[in-house]
Amino acid sequence: MDTAGFTLIELLTVIAIIAVLSAILLPALAKAREQAQATICLNNTKQLSLAWHIYVGDHNERLPYNLGLAGSSFRTELNWVNNVMTWNLSSDNTNIATLTQASLGALVARNTSVYRCPADRALSSVQRESGWIARVRSYSMNAMIGDAGNFSTNGSNVNNPGYRQFFKTTQIPRPSEIFVFLDEHPDSINDGYFLNKAPYAGAGGYARAKWTELPASYHSRAAAFAFADGHCALHRWKQPATLAPPFPAAANLPIAIPASPVSAAEDFNWVMAHMSVSSERGAED
Repeated sequence: MDTAGFTLIELLTVIAIIAVLSAILLPALAKAREQAQATICLNNTKQLSLAWHIYVGDHNERLPYNLGLAGSSFRTELNWVNNVMTWNLSSDNTNIATLTQASLGALVARNTSVYRCPADRALSSVQRESGWIARVRSYSMNAMIGDAGNFSTNGSNVNNPGYRQFFKTTQIPRPSEIFVFLDEHPDSINDGYFLNKAPYAGAGGYARAKWTELPASYHSRAAAFAFADGHCALHRWKQPATLAPPFPAAANLPIAIPASPVSAAEDFNWVMAHMSVSSERGAED
């Protein structure tokens, strides 16, 4: 009795159909996954923003400490986070206590997942070889937000003397335009204090605009931002220099901003415009 079976042509036809379906479906699945990661990332910044608002409500509108590594008494649990991200095997990269025991930790119910973007799996080769899956933090705080320790002892930030340092929510004009948190490029994230300096003319001459720290671009060329009014949004970058891949030493910082054309500084100018306002402007602006 003959047994029915597939011919070679039929098998090749089925394989071809599967290949075509895969070619159609895989990009759609990848896009759906990317959109889901962006949604989770925005939710993370929203949770951090809620914790930030609870903190200021409990402290008479005083903002959390936001200490940069250099020039400050950085190692304190009063800070919003208490770690320095690196590409080596420092425990700061994996120690969740640097998040849970810092000032916002209890206010996010010690849920450490809100400190890391799901698209951020950037690791160095030595970290991968040690079996690491990811570092614990992807987000930083705007350097012009909060008490910056030795950087802001005179009431302004020595890194941006022409711009206002905000110590209370009541000092922030148009809070819908000033960001508090963002997901930062893994090559510059370090201390959680996101700083870029505005160009200025000083005794040493004119300092040109440059990226000293870089925002991330995990989400189709975009980064997640949480603003002082509580809303969160993705902002898409336009310049190639802003889109360094998320690898060790990939950012190649600092990155000088060309003087022309004007559009070459569009990304940098957007960040600076949403970090602070000129120190000559009043809180009522």
